[in-house]
Amino acid sequence: MKSLSLSYYAGLLTAAQYHGAAHQRPQEFQVFLEKRRLPIACGKVRVAFMIRKRLPEVPVQSLTTPRGTLLVSTPEATAIDLVGYQHQAGGLDQVATVLSELAERIDPEKLAAAAATAAVPWAQRLGYLLERVGAGEKVAPLKKYVRARAHESAPLLPNAPKQSGARRQKVQRNDDWKLFINAEVVPDL
Repeated sequence: MKSLSLSYYAGLLTAAQYHGAAHQRPQEFQVFLEKRRLPIACGKVRVAFMIRKRLPEVPVQSLTTPRGTLLVSTPEATAIDLVGYQHQAGGLDQVATVLSELAERIDPEKLAAAAATAAVPWAQRLGYLLERVGAGEKVAPLKKYVRARAHESAPLLPNAPKQSGARRQKVQRNDDWKLFINAEVVPDL
Protein backbone atom coordinates (compact mmCIF):
# COMPACT_ATOMS: atom_id res chain seq x y z
CA MET A 1 0.00 0.00 0.00
CA LYS A 2 2.88 2.31 0.77
CA SER A 3 4.42 1.75 -2.66
CA LEU A 4 1.03 2.44 -4.28
CA SER A 5 0.47 5.54 -2.09
CA LEU A 6 -2.92 4.21 -0.99
CA SER A 7 -4.58 4.95 2.33
CA TYR A 8 -5.83 1.71 3.84
CA TYR A 9 -6.51 -0.24 6.98
CA ALA A 10 -7.05 -3.91 7.73
CA GLY A 11 -10.57 -4.33 9.05
CA LEU A 12 -13.53 -6.59 9.78
CA LEU A 13 -12.60 -10.17 10.69
CA THR A 14 -8.92 -9.52 9.95
CA ALA A 15 -8.82 -6.70 12.50
CA ALA A 16 -10.89 -8.73 14.95
CA GLN A 17 -8.30 -11.49 14.72
CA TYR A 18 -5.50 -9.02 15.55
CA HIS A 19 -7.57 -7.88 18.56
CA GLY A 20 -7.93 -11.49 19.72
CA ALA A 21 -11.61 -11.71 18.85
CA ALA A 22 -11.78 -13.84 15.72
CA HIS A 23 -14.02 -16.79 16.47
CA GLN A 24 -12.54 -18.53 13.44
CA ARG A 25 -9.59 -17.66 11.23
CA PRO A 26 -10.81 -15.35 8.42
CA GLN A 27 -10.84 -16.93 4.97
CA GLU A 28 -9.48 -13.76 3.42
CA PHE A 29 -7.45 -10.77 4.49
CA GLN A 30 -9.92 -7.84 4.53
CA VAL A 31 -8.66 -4.36 3.66
CA PHE A 32 -10.53 -1.05 3.38
CA LEU A 33 -9.60 1.52 0.73
CA GLU A 34 -11.09 4.78 -0.50
CA LYS A 35 -11.49 3.48 -4.07
CA ARG A 36 -12.53 0.22 -5.68
CA ARG A 37 -9.83 -2.38 -6.24
CA LEU A 38 -10.11 -5.97 -7.42
CA PRO A 39 -9.22 -8.80 -5.03
CA ILE A 40 -5.73 -10.25 -5.23
CA ALA A 41 -3.93 -13.38 -4.09
CA CYS A 42 -0.54 -13.23 -2.39
CA GLY A 43 0.59 -16.83 -2.25
CA LYS A 44 -2.07 -18.69 -0.29
CA VAL A 45 -3.61 -15.49 1.09
CA ARG A 46 -6.63 -13.95 -0.63
CA VAL A 47 -6.97 -10.20 -0.11
CA ALA A 48 -10.43 -8.65 -0.39
CA PHE A 49 -10.75 -4.89 -0.76
CA MET A 50 -13.78 -2.93 0.38
CA ILE A 51 -14.59 0.74 -0.02
CA ARG A 52 -15.01 2.81 3.14
CA LYS A 53 -16.40 6.31 2.98
CA ARG A 54 -14.63 8.71 5.31
CA LEU A 55 -11.67 6.31 5.49
CA PRO A 56 -9.21 8.96 6.77
CA GLU A 57 -11.50 9.58 9.79
CA VAL A 58 -11.65 5.92 10.88
CA PRO A 59 -9.55 5.32 14.02
CA VAL A 60 -6.65 2.97 13.30
CA GLN A 61 -3.64 1.70 15.15
CA SER A 62 -0.27 0.54 13.91
CA LEU A 63 0.73 -3.06 14.65
CA THR A 64 4.12 -4.61 14.09
CA THR A 65 3.97 -7.98 12.38
CA PRO A 66 6.77 -10.34 11.28
CA ARG A 67 6.47 -8.85 7.79
CA GLY A 68 6.33 -5.17 8.76
CA THR A 69 3.98 -2.54 10.11
CA LEU A 70 0.26 -2.81 9.44
CA LEU A 71 -2.57 -0.31 9.99
CA VAL A 72 -5.54 -2.01 11.67
CA SER A 73 -8.86 -0.50 12.73
CA THR A 74 -9.17 0.01 16.49
CA PRO A 75 -11.48 -2.37 18.38
CA GLU A 76 -14.18 0.35 18.36
CA ALA A 77 -13.87 1.02 14.61
CA THR A 78 -13.79 -2.73 13.97
CA ALA A 79 -17.09 -3.11 15.84
CA ILE A 80 -18.68 -0.33 13.76
CA ASP A 81 -17.43 -1.87 10.50
CA LEU A 82 -18.58 -5.37 11.43
CA VAL A 83 -22.14 -4.10 11.73
CA GLY A 84 -21.93 -1.97 8.58
CA TYR A 85 -20.39 -4.72 6.48
CA GLN A 86 -22.15 -7.66 8.08
CA HIS A 87 -22.44 -9.62 4.83
CA GLN A 88 -18.65 -9.58 4.37
CA ALA A 89 -18.30 -10.67 8.02
CA GLY A 90 -20.53 -13.74 7.77
CA GLY A 91 -23.92 -12.26 8.72
CA LEU A 92 -25.49 -10.92 11.92
CA ASP A 93 -24.99 -14.11 13.94
CA GLN A 94 -21.26 -14.15 13.16
CA VAL A 95 -20.99 -10.41 13.88
CA ALA A 96 -22.66 -10.90 17.27
CA THR A 97 -20.27 -13.76 18.06
CA VAL A 98 -17.22 -11.65 17.23
CA LEU A 99 -18.63 -8.67 19.16
CA SER A 100 -19.02 -10.85 22.26
CA GLU A 101 -15.27 -11.51 22.13
CA LEU A 102 -14.27 -8.01 21.05
CA ALA A 103 -16.37 -6.24 23.70
CA GLU A 104 -13.76 -6.55 26.46
CA ARG A 105 -11.36 -4.42 24.39
CA ILE A 106 -13.90 -1.69 23.57
CA ASP A 107 -13.66 1.68 25.27
CA PRO A 108 -17.20 3.17 25.53
CA GLU A 109 -16.11 6.78 24.84
CA LYS A 110 -13.98 5.75 21.85
CA LEU A 111 -16.90 3.68 20.57
CA ALA A 112 -19.15 6.75 20.38
CA ALA A 113 -16.36 8.67 18.59
CA ALA A 114 -15.88 5.83 16.09
CA ALA A 115 -19.63 5.81 15.42
CA ALA A 116 -19.32 9.34 14.04
CA THR A 117 -17.38 7.94 11.05
CA ALA A 118 -20.35 5.88 9.84
CA ALA A 119 -24.07 6.04 9.18
CA VAL A 120 -26.27 6.37 12.28
CA PRO A 121 -28.10 3.03 11.64
CA TRP A 122 -24.75 1.27 12.09
CA ALA A 123 -24.53 2.71 15.61
CA GLN A 124 -28.15 1.75 16.29
CA ARG A 125 -27.50 -1.86 15.26
CA LEU A 126 -24.19 -2.04 17.11
CA GLY A 127 -25.68 -0.83 20.40
CA TYR A 128 -28.48 -3.38 20.19
CA LEU A 129 -26.08 -6.22 19.38
CA LEU A 130 -23.67 -5.30 22.19
CA GLU A 131 -26.54 -5.40 24.66
CA ARG A 132 -27.70 -8.69 23.15
CA VAL A 133 -24.28 -10.31 23.76
CA GLY A 134 -24.08 -9.08 27.36
CA ALA A 135 -21.84 -6.04 26.87
CA GLY A 136 -24.45 -3.46 27.89
CA GLU A 137 -21.94 -1.71 30.15
CA LYS A 138 -20.10 -0.53 27.01
CA VAL A 139 -22.98 1.32 25.34
CA ALA A 140 -23.94 4.38 27.45
CA PRO A 141 -22.05 6.99 25.33
CA LEU A 142 -23.16 5.23 22.14
CA LYS A 143 -26.79 5.33 23.28
CA LYS A 144 -26.47 9.07 23.93
CA TYR A 145 -24.98 9.50 20.44
CA VAL A 146 -27.84 7.53 18.84
CA ARG A 147 -30.56 9.40 20.74
CA ALA A 148 -29.15 12.71 19.52
CA ARG A 149 -28.86 11.65 15.87
CA ALA A 150 -31.34 8.87 15.03
CA HIS A 151 -34.39 10.61 13.66
CA GLU A 152 -36.16 7.45 12.52
CA SER A 153 -36.15 3.75 13.21
CA ALA A 154 -33.93 1.50 11.14
CA PRO A 155 -34.24 -2.23 10.51
CA LEU A 156 -31.80 -4.47 12.37
CA LEU A 157 -31.25 -6.43 9.18
CA PRO A 158 -31.00 -4.00 6.25
CA ASN A 159 -33.04 -4.77 3.14
CA ALA A 160 -35.28 -7.19 5.04
CA PRO A 161 -39.00 -6.58 5.45
CA LYS A 162 -40.23 -4.63 8.47
CA GLN A 163 -43.02 -7.19 8.68
CA SER A 164 -42.83 -10.94 8.97
CA GLY A 165 -44.92 -14.07 8.70
CA ALA A 166 -47.76 -15.17 6.47
CA ARG A 167 -50.09 -12.52 7.91
CA ARG A 168 -47.43 -9.81 7.66
CA GLN A 169 -47.45 -9.01 11.35
CA LYS A 170 -45.35 -6.04 12.37
CA VAL A 171 -42.04 -6.94 13.94
CA GLN A 172 -40.98 -5.85 17.38
CA ARG A 173 -39.48 -2.38 17.78
CA ASN A 174 -36.65 -1.59 20.18
CA ASP A 175 -37.22 1.96 21.43
CA ASP A 176 -33.80 2.33 23.08
CA TRP A 177 -32.01 1.94 19.75
CA LYS A 178 -34.85 2.95 17.41
CA LEU A 179 -34.67 -0.38 15.62
CA PHE A 180 -37.15 -2.71 14.00
CA ILE A 181 -36.07 -6.17 15.14
CA ASN A 182 -36.71 -7.93 11.85
CA ALA A 183 -34.21 -10.76 12.40
CA GLU A 184 -33.37 -13.15 15.19
CA VAL A 185 -29.72 -12.96 16.21
CA VAL A 186 -28.18 -16.11 17.60
CA PRO A 187 -24.51 -15.64 18.51
CA ASP A 188 -22.33 -18.72 18.84
CA LEU A 189 -21.22 -18.15 22.43
